[in-house]
Amino acid sequence: MARLYVFTEGPTEQVFATTLLAPHLANIGVYLQAAILIAHSRRHGVVHRGGGRNYLPMKNDILRFLAQERAADVFFTTMIDLYAIHPQFPGLEKSLELRHLPQKRVQFLEQAFGNDIGDQRFIPHIQLHEYEAYLFSNPDCFGEFYPRANRSIEKLKAIAARVETPELIDDGQHTAPSKRITEFFPDYEDAKPTVGTQVAQCIGLSTIRNRCPHFNSWISRLEQLG
Repeated sequence: MARLYVFTEGPTEQVFATTLLAPHLANIGVYLQAAILIAHSRRHGVVHRGGGRNYLPMKNDILRFLAQERAADVFFTTMIDLYAIHPQFPGLEKSLELRHLPQKRVQFLEQAFGNDIGDQRFIPHIQLHEYEAYLFSNPDCFGEFYPRANRSIEKLKAIAARVETPELIDDGQHTAPSKRITEFFPDYEDAKPTVGTQVAQCIGLSTIRNRCPHFNSWISRLEQLG
C-alpha cells in the first residue's frame, strides 16, 4: 500500500485527480491522500493556493509536505502545465534548446525539477502542454455538454487530427489547447473544473492514456508504487 499526494496547478486538475485518478490507483493499492492546490505565494505566514505558478512558493510548499510526511510509503507528485511555466523554473533556460522536441524538453524539465526537490519520493510531472490537451483525445465528448455544436466539435477534431498526439498541440498564447477550446466554447473558461473533468470522464482514462504518451508514462509510474 502506498499513499499519494498530488499537487495541482488549478481546480480542474484537482477534481480530475479525485474523480478519475483516485479510483483507478486505489484498485492497485495506491491511495490518494489529498489533491492539493499548489501554493503560489506566502504572505504573513498564510499560504495562498491556486491561480499561479511562482516557482519558489511551489517548491517550499512541496518541501514542507515532504518534511511533515517522512514515511517511505508516502509519495508526492504534481500536475502543472508546461504552458506559461514560471521563468524561475529550474532548467528552463537550458530546456529552450529542446523547444523543437517538446517531449524531450518536458522530460528534461521534470528531471531538473526532481533534482531541485531532492527526494526520491517525489515524482515530478509536467503536463504537455496543459491539461486541456487530454480533452482532444476525443472531442466528440464535448457534445455531452454543448448540444447542437457539431461544427465546433468538428473543428476541434480537425486540430487533433493534425498532430501525432494531443500533447503536441502547441503552447502559443492564442493556440494552446485551452485557448482553442474557448475559441469555440467561450463559457468553458468559467466552467473548467466541471466541464473539463466531465469531458475527461466521458473520454475515459484508457483513451487519454492511449492518445497521450507522456501522460501515460506518468500514470504507469504511479501504478508501480502499488
